[in-house]
Amino acid sequence: MKILVTGFDPFGGETTNPAIESVKRIDENIEGVEVIKLEIPTVFHKSADVLEEKLKEVKPDVILCVGQAGGRYDLTVERVAINQDDARIEDNEGNQPIDVKIREDGKNAYFASIPIKAMVEEIKKENIPASISNSAGTFVCNHIMYQALYLAEKYGNIKAGFIHVPFLPNQVLDKPNTASMNLDDIVKGLNAAIRAIVNHDGDDLEVTGGQIA
Repeated sequence: MKILVTGFDPFGGETTNPAIESVKRIDENIEGVEVIKLEIPTVFHKSADVLEEKLKEVKPDVILCVGQAGGRYDLTVERVAINQDDARIEDNEGNQPIDVKIREDGKNAYFASIPIKAMVEEIKKENIPASISNSAGTFVCNHIMYQALYLAEKYGNIKAGFIHVPFLPNQVLDKPNTASMNLDDIVKGLNAAIRAIVNHDGDDLEVTGGQIA
């Protein structure tokens, strides 16, 4: 089994992105599975082009995309991606699509095909907060999750999903009352998430991951 893990470069005026910084540091072999790492640009569509090129090269069994969710306090495993770009800010090349479909020939939404609940529970075993998220937003994170699931279906026999990570402590020095998480814990959480993907290949835990609102 091969798992391709992607992380975004910095965006939105930040000089770092915990997504790519943590992806660089995760283990390269987890439970006997090869982990392949890829930095992708925080740019609509170009991110998917880079992903597809790597996908064709390495032929992974799983795609796990990682992105920053500033303001969230825990690692959040995303349940669903929607076929909609609606950018509050510009991406790294100045694009700001508003209410635009990601793929004209795609479904309205794709659900993650990785074991999202097992991932959350495995992360929690490391004493790191984690939960299911039911919205990946409408910026490039949702975009790449949607594209990854679209491509997984296109190429067949590939599973895909997305996990959001919080700001790093140095990113919130000028953001009072904003949550953060140290890099070591993010890395430990991602390793745990990948471990769950390997050990729950084809199944997930039957535990609640629901939210009231």
